[in-house]
Amino acid sequence: MVNLPSSAALWQPSVRSETRPDGSTLVFQTEPLGPYPRAITERFMEWARKVPERIYMAERGPDRDRAWRTITYGAAAARIRAIGSALLARGLSPERPLLILSGNSIAHAMMALGAQHVGVPSAALAPAYALAGGEYLKLRDIERQLTPGLIFTDDAGPYAEAMAAVFDAAVPVVTLAGTVPGRETIAYDDLCATPPSAAMEAAHAAVGPDTVAKFLFTSGTTGSPKAVIQTQRMLCSNQEMVAACYVFLRETPPVVVDWAPWNHTASGNKVFNLVIYNGGTYYIDDGRPTPGAIHRTIANLRDISPTWYFNVPLGYQMLLDAMETDAVLRETFFKRVAMLMYAGAGMSQPVWDRITRVAEEMVPGGVLLCTGFGSTETGPFALMCTERQERAGNLGIPAHGVVFKLVPQGDKLEGRLKSPSVTPGYWRNPDLTDQAFDEEGFYRFGDAFRFAVPGDAAAGFVFDGRLAENFKLASGTWVAVGPLRATLTNDLKGLASDTVIAGEGHAELGALVVPDWAALRALVGDGAGEGEALLNHPAVRRAAAERLAAHAAKATGSASRVTRILFLGVPLSFDNGEITDKGSINQRAVLAHRSDLVASLWSDDPRVIALASEGAR
Repeated sequence: MVNLPSSAALWQPSVRSETRPDGSTLVFQTEPLGPYPRAITERFMEWARKVPERIYMAERGPDRDRAWRTITYGAAAARIRAIGSALLARGLSPERPLLILSGNSIAHAMMALGAQHVGVPSAALAPAYALAGGEYLKLRDIERQLTPGLIFTDDAGPYAEAMAAVFDAAVPVVTLAGTVPGRETIAYDDLCATPPSAAMEAAHAAVGPDTVAKFLFTSGTTGSPKAVIQTQRMLCSNQEMVAACYVFLRETPPVVVDWAPWNHTASGNKVFNLVIYNGGTYYIDDGRPTPGAIHRTIANLRDISPTWYFNVPLGYQMLLDAMETDAVLRETFFKRVAMLMYAGAGMSQPVWDRITRVAEEMVPGGVLLCTGFGSTETGPFALMCTERQERAGNLGIPAHGVVFKLVPQGDKLEGRLKSPSVTPGYWRNPDLTDQAFDEEGFYRFGDAFRFAVPGDAAAGFVFDGRLAENFKLASGTWVAVGPLRATLTNDLKGLASDTVIAGEGHAELGALVVPDWAALRALVGDGAGEGEALLNHPAVRRAAAERLAAHAAKATGSASRVTRILFLGVPLSFDNGEITDKGSINQRAVLAHRSDLVASLWSDDPRVIALASEGAR
């Protein structure tokens, strides 16, 4: 593939807004959404006919040199048809869907697409639901919602205990390795050898826009996981929205190197289907943005140059740390990348500035760094910013075919959405479905937004807090948690990866701070120790106190001024719902599970860093 210019072709949107008598505002693009196929695998089969030898997907092998194992579009199409035939023969249906307990893999992709091809939904779950042990409460709740007819896993061994505890012994398992005692085990290779059947061809022909393609579960951090219905209309219309925005994909099939889990909408829908829709190649990154796994991501990006790249802010931060000393990584990563996308959490300004600076050093004119907004219920692609920005945070404008409604809620504007890529609701949960939509059929995000430029819808929108996260101080003043988290993280100038705001019922605000360990080590130098020793180092405490004071000095009132912070020495926990697979933090879950630390913020705990004069204004 040829190198892509830094000015890769993007949409040229025309945005219109209408304010209605009730005070709500509708924002949309005047150009309509273009046509899209009836099913994602219909587009897959088109590429299999046109470019059968093109690599569709690649994954690292288990051998010592970890060579890439690949599958072409032609070979993948044959497996999809075989697997679809086998699933139908076993009686799978929307009432008895395919459950996937596996990380990202070629086999995982083939099982999901084989099911979709014949109108059988699949549901990929976060592996932690089955690997965390205990009572498997979330996994039990998911089983009750779905009643699966078949389970797929790459390796049955690690999941055997959870399957035995939760799923009826009559539900068989398909696997590449291992068995589950007392349960029928089907070899994945045998499934792939199933002869294509007439029933499969008929079932594929019957797949239409309203066919349920899959279920995606919300994180369930504040209750039971919810099965969000994903129809073929959702998936296909959302990809046409993406292609209408990232115009360069129509001419240059994308190459992605991606770690994010397919049980989340960001990669499970957008990235996964972006490759299929545009005939690209998906390299499965077996790393992730954690200290123990980032080295694998670095190795993969030293080997493969992406044309479009997605990561969470923490992932970019770790890559930037490596790029400072790894010239090969810098060269390979920026060789042909046309766009950098972040999501999953807000990006601090120091990380934004570092990415921008390195991109400008490596590519004439730099590389577009952008974000957008959406949810599991919206496909997810809904808002997108493609205008170059000097600061992080602009979520952009509605995609083609999307109507964005802003409804006054006190001094906030609640965002709601209507488009062909919005879910019809939650599986087997009509009450929850009714609550999710307003009287006009707009999906309620539950989030507040504000105009990036007051009154100018074409300039985009900025996240203004999750309405359910906001709380009142003892004075009765409302605190907009989302914007304040971003402000405090920026004001700590690199010391924090993220923050969690506390203070409900108090006179002043405090925060738990997720430390940027690399920045703290750089501040202190060698020999400073790790963990609590590093957090309590005088240089760290001094720098944090100075930056907290500067933050407080520029605040406009008690609802925007944090007066005390405490660094978290223990990492956030997925099992406790504090953090999701994609790296975003659940504010309420952290406050609930770390209530002792929250209480410590207003105590004489020596770990707390507070303003010199607590009542200072």
